[in-house]
Amino acid sequence: MDTKIGSLDICKPCSNDVGSPPNGTVSTIQSSLSPTLVNSAEATLGRHLARRLVQIGVNDVFSVPGDFNLTLLDHLIAEPGLNLIGCCNELNAGYAADGYARSRGVGACVVTFTVGGLSVLNAIAGAYSENLPLICIVGGPNSNDYGTNRILHHTIGLPDFSQELRCFQTVTCYQAVVNNLEDAHELIDTAISTALKESKPVYISIGCNLPAIPHPTFSREPVPFSLSPKLSNKMGLKAAVAAAAEFLNKAVKPVIVGGPKLRVAKACEAFVELADASGYAVAVMPSAKGLVPEQHPHFIGTYWGAVSTAFCAEIVESADAYLFAGPIYNDYSSVGYSLLLKKEKAIIVQPDRVVIGNGPAFGCILMKDFLRELGKRLKHNNTAYENYHRIFVPEGQPLKSAPKEPLRVNIMFQHIQKMLSGETAVIAETGDSWFNCQKLKLPIGCGYEFQMQYGSIGWSVGATLGYAQAVPEKRVIACIGDGSFQVTAQDVSTMLRCGQKSIIFLINNGGYTIEVEIHDGPYNVIKNWNYTALVDAIHNGEGKCWTAKVFCEEELVEAIETATGAKKDCLCFIEVTVHKDDTSKELLEWGSRVSAANSRPPNPQ
Repeated sequence: MDTKIGSLDICKPCSNDVGSPPNGTVSTIQSSLSPTLVNSAEATLGRHLARRLVQIGVNDVFSVPGDFNLTLLDHLIAEPGLNLIGCCNELNAGYAADGYARSRGVGACVVTFTVGGLSVLNAIAGAYSENLPLICIVGGPNSNDYGTNRILHHTIGLPDFSQELRCFQTVTCYQAVVNNLEDAHELIDTAISTALKESKPVYISIGCNLPAIPHPTFSREPVPFSLSPKLSNKMGLKAAVAAAAEFLNKAVKPVIVGGPKLRVAKACEAFVELADASGYAVAVMPSAKGLVPEQHPHFIGTYWGAVSTAFCAEIVESADAYLFAGPIYNDYSSVGYSLLLKKEKAIIVQPDRVVIGNGPAFGCILMKDFLRELGKRLKHNNTAYENYHRIFVPEGQPLKSAPKEPLRVNIMFQHIQKMLSGETAVIAETGDSWFNCQKLKLPIGCGYEFQMQYGSIGWSVGATLGYAQAVPEKRVIACIGDGSFQVTAQDVSTMLRCGQKSIIFLINNGGYTIEVEIHDGPYNVIKNWNYTALVDAIHNGEGKCWTAKVFCEEELVEAIETATGAKKDCLCFIEVTVHKDDTSKELLEWGSRVSAANSRPPNPQ
């Protein structure tokens, strides 16, 4: 049976560890054996919420003030362990919380009612698609206004205040509308714990008149969460492992491929253990880059169909059995549904479910338990890796630039590669940076993030802000196209206020290059900005900032030397001007296939 993979059902992810960062280690939650009494004047909703955020590992909250959340912000500021970071707009506050959650395991943002909530909604939807626990807090109407038929500002002019709530219902896993103090404690704790357990965003609306009022339910320090771990069904686990081991042990050249849900399943270490035990060739899907160490002796690169790392697709697609751990098959990751995979050859392992070929299927099985137990049952088989080693030819080097020759993108990324270390992290914006950054070789400890499932242009500016705030010991290297930067540029200002030292490569090629390769038109050409002058204006002499324009390799080398040397403690913004048609070959191939998928005619009725 020649069944193609590319539209498989995706199971609901589960999470065992509270506030766990992507590498699977559990972040520390503050605890005390006997919760102490709180001064009655301080036993408020606002203080309780602030303490809860600190307990789960949130030390920075991204916010935009509005009249409905001002009192709440006072209480967040008063919490010693909490830093309130004001952003230029709600969308970027949401993107920053997204980037923060990718590093810390959980993030939070605070906005005002409806005008703020609907503005941040796009970022929350992106976090939902990427399985990130994010606490979205909204300052809501005065509790006395509910049910009064009054019309409030910041609404669409109707006495019904539920519009914002209804919008959030589809992009959050839990919604809490706190408009009285009696059940506020329960609603807040349920929302936060649900975000951690489900690894999805939650929505908390808090009446603007409630944060400062003491209540007996807040009279003690909040007891730290102790979330009951999800457990595998032992009989199901045993049966699934036996069936998978039989399936793989009879294969001649099996491979394993890591997917993005390794993160939400907290299964990165278990995946590496399976790779060590099995000897199989190891690949990752593009959105799982950074979740599996690329130094693994059997690592063969990124499997992305026709735009895979050289020789990787040939090994994966010619295998007689493949195990995909936590995959997401969408039109982008499948390159327009063109993967040459067969379902009957595949074992699909989702965070709590295993499907072997066309059947059988096993539920209530945690991915990390399954991978660990499977590793104990597999015969060592390195045939696929040996095949890869035989056919592998080292990639060539870009043609050497002539003196002062206009800079080429492949030359630029050759130099970015040399900047990477365990003390850096890469943020790749939606666009050609997806493909160029995929080809970077990540040293041990080097972070890597991009938003493949949702693919919202402009995401990287806020995400860079949030990620850099979460791990100040790492220097973030962000690769951002000019079109994307124009969407969210303002929060370079917030990076400066926070004293961040990221390096932003602004790739100026005159438009939306990724969209040009899918479907070209005059709408993909944008107004050129003087980007360095814009950042200099934002800097305005406050904070540490350094900018440079680069047109050739010599200038790029000099700029990188300055950014990593004399200006290593500054936010560095390097505008790189390249030809509008200078794209990776992978984008050209991917764009044509996605275009073909988008332009399929309607099925006959």
